[in-house]
Amino acid sequence: QVHLVESGGGLVQTGDSLRLSCAASGRPFSNYAMGWFRQAPGKEREFVAAITWSGAYIYYADFVKGRFTISRDNAQKTLYLQMNSLKPEDTAIYYCAANRRDFATSSGDEYDYWGRGTQVTVSS
Repeated sequence: QVHLVESGGGLVQTGDSLRLSCAASGRPFSNYAMGWFRQAPGKEREFVAAITWSGAYIYYADFVKGRFTISRDNAQKTLYLQMNSLKPEDTAIYYCAANRRDFATSSGDEYDYWGRGTQVTVSS
């Protein structure tokens, strides 16, 4: 079992930055691919970014390329999402997820463990 807890969300203005963190506990963190997803009110959950355990493979959704950066610190069992140039349409609950097969995929169905999310609100 892997327990994931997100933090770092908040209320910011357009153009601001935020850094989300996802702290993992339980099974060895370094064996898992990790991903970030988000869900806005009234919308389906969507993929944001994913990273393999080694960090050698990173995958971003097109709408965040150049603005968001995913990274991880396996020693600290922590996943990060640096979000720059935030827009109102980035407003959502952001979730981190873990994949036991070290498969950095955009499909949420491939992830085995999920956190409860952290709210990000970007005002115009």
